[in-house]
Amino acid sequence: MPDLGLEVLFKGSNFIRLLGGLFTAVKISLVSIAVSIPLGILLGILMTRKNIAVRFFTKLYLEFIRIMPQLVLLFLVFFGTTRSMGWNLPGEGASMIVFVLWGTAEMGDLVRGALVSIPKHQYESSQALGFRRGQIYFYIILPQTLRRLMPLSINLITRMIKTTSLILMIGVVEVLKVGQQMIEANRMTSPNAAFGVFFVIFILYFIICWPFSAAAGKLEKKWS
Repeated sequence: MPDLGLEVLFKGSNFIRLLGGLFTAVKISLVSIAVSIPLGILLGILMTRKNIAVRFFTKLYLEFIRIMPQLVLLFLVFFGTTRSMGWNLPGEGASMIVFVLWGTAEMGDLVRGALVSIPKHQYESSQALGFRRGQIYFYIILPQTLRRLMPLSINLITRMIKTTSLILMIGVVEVLKVGQQMIEANRMTSPNAAFGVFFVIFILYFIICWPFSAAAGKLEKKWS
């Protein structure tokens, strides 16, 4: 039977440490999601405004976040701002800032697309019935927008959870960082530990992300 290096996971508290690293990654992603979703909804509404200045700056923000790789943003926030501004920003805090910036931009574009896809006659009919602008958005437009957004938002959540693997590059001890530490500590006694450790990490990510993907698929079928 081939040596898969799985025995490393059962040495001491290695598996508990791995779960702790997974908890750190999920915590960062879920906090970032909780903040970026309402900000993204607000950004998406602003992106549909007819004000030229508002549309220019929101479009500029979106394009900047899209063009800049998340890893570069992490380095910029964690290393760049701490040295230039002289503050002590922990890795988890820098990660949350970057993921909120990214999630807000992505969510904002999704909201903008959903709002634009709603037929104009619904706005006109609502105005003809005497609804004010705020009532039109709250009672008519936003419910339809949220229904169209739900599957896309769930997919964004899974993307954010998976992208937390980048935060090990700024020293955050998440699941991949813990896995690397375990492999390094056992490289002489278990040369095949990399396969076993990373295979288990893959399974853990799958367990976390699969329910979100399944829910998105069901919603798309239900609301199609």
